[in-house]
Amino acid sequence: MKDLSIYFKAILDLDEFNENQLGNTVIFHREESFPDLSSSKAGIAIIYVPEYRGDKSGFQFKENATFRNHFYTLNKGVSWDLPIYDLGTILPGETKEDTFFALSQVVGELVKKRIIPIVIGGSQDLTLALYKGYEELEQMVNLCCIDAKLDLGSPEEPMNADAFLSHLLLQRPCYLFNHANIGLQAPYASAVEIELFEKLYFDSCRLGEFNTDKRKAEPHLRNADILSLDLTAIRAAEIQSSSYNLPNGFFADQICQIGKYAGISDKLTSFGIFNYYPNNEFDLIAKIVAEIVWYFIDGVVHRKGDFPTGSKRDYLKFSVKLDDFKDTIVFYKSNKSERWWMEVPYPPTKGLQYERHHLVPCDATDYERAMKNELPDLWWKTYQKLS
Repeated sequence: MKDLSIYFKAILDLDEFNENQLGNTVIFHREESFPDLSSSKAGIAIIYVPEYRGDKSGFQFKENATFRNHFYTLNKGVSWDLPIYDLGTILPGETKEDTFFALSQVVGELVKKRIIPIVIGGSQDLTLALYKGYEELEQMVNLCCIDAKLDLGSPEEPMNADAFLSHLLLQRPCYLFNHANIGLQAPYASAVEIELFEKLYFDSCRLGEFNTDKRKAEPHLRNADILSLDLTAIRAAEIQSSSYNLPNGFFADQICQIGKYAGISDKLTSFGIFNYYPNNEFDLIAKIVAEIVWYFIDGVVHRKGDFPTGSKRDYLKFSVKLDDFKDTIVFYKSNKSERWWMEVPYPPTKGLQYERHHLVPCDATDYERAMKNELPDLWWKTYQKLS
C-alpha cells in the first residue's frame, strides 16, 4: 500500500470526549502517528480538503474544520463496530491540479482497501478527483450528484464547481457508465444541458419528485459507486448563511435521509460532501455536515449485503412479458430487504465489462408499470448504454 501520510496534515486542538462520544473511538492522525490502514477490515476514512480555487464565489481557504468538533461529540450509533479513521487535512497544493492528484491517490488506495473515504471538501469540482481515484481499478463506475444544477458546463470553459461534468466525460479512457442527479431545479438548468443529459441516457429525480415521494431517489443512490453532495442544494433558510442562497431545496432532515440511503447501498464506495463554507460566527452548516456523516455511517453499518450477484436463489424472481416487445423484463426482489432490481440484457461480446451494471436498482413501481404493459424508463436507458 502506498504511503498516504505524505498528503496529510495532522489534526490539532480537538476537544476532549467522553466514553460515549464518537471522538473517543475514532483513530486520529496525530503529529506523532498516522493511522495504520493495513488491516484487512473494511472501514470509514474522513478527509478534509479545503480546496476552493474552483469556486466562483471567491470563498477563501479555511484550514479550521469545525464540523469535526460537532461530529465527534455525537454519540456512537448502535452496533457501530467498523473502524473509523480521521486521516486529517489535505492542504491545497501549489496548483489545483496538485490537490486533485493527492486526493485521487488517496481515494484509489482506500477503495482498494475497502475503506470508504468521506471527503468533506471545498468546491464540487473535486468530484473529478474522486472519479480519478477509480482509474487504477479499471472498472466502469456510476456517479450520483445531489445538486440543484446539472454542472455540465462546456469543455471549452475552465473547470469549476458549476462546470465539471463535461471535463469528467472527456477523460480517456472514460470509466463512467452512468450519472444520476437528485434534486434538480429546472430554473437552474439550461435547455441545452437538459437535452444533452437526456441524450446521454442519464437519470434524474427532480426536487419536486423527491418531495412527492423520497423513495424515488433510493434506486439512484443504490446504483452509485460515487456520491457527490453539493451543500448548496439545501434550502437557504435551513442554514442561515449568506454562502447558501437558494430559496428552495432540501430540508436538513431530508439530506440526512439521503445520507442514510446512500450508506445502506452495498455498491457505494466513496462519498464527497462539497461546497462546505465554514462560518465560525454561526456554524449551523458544520452541524448539518456532522449529522449527514453520522447517518451515512449508520447506513454503512446496517448494509444488507444483498446486491444480487452470483446465485439468486434467495430472491423472488418475476418475469413480465410485454406486448409487442421481444425481451422479457426480469425483476428480482430481495428477501432480506424487499428491495428490487431489474435485469437488463447486454451483448455477450462486452464480456465482463458491464457485469456490475446490468442489474439495475429499481422499485416496486417499475414492476407495476411493466405489469401494465409499460416499459420502465430505467430499463430502456440502461439497455441503450449497454448496447
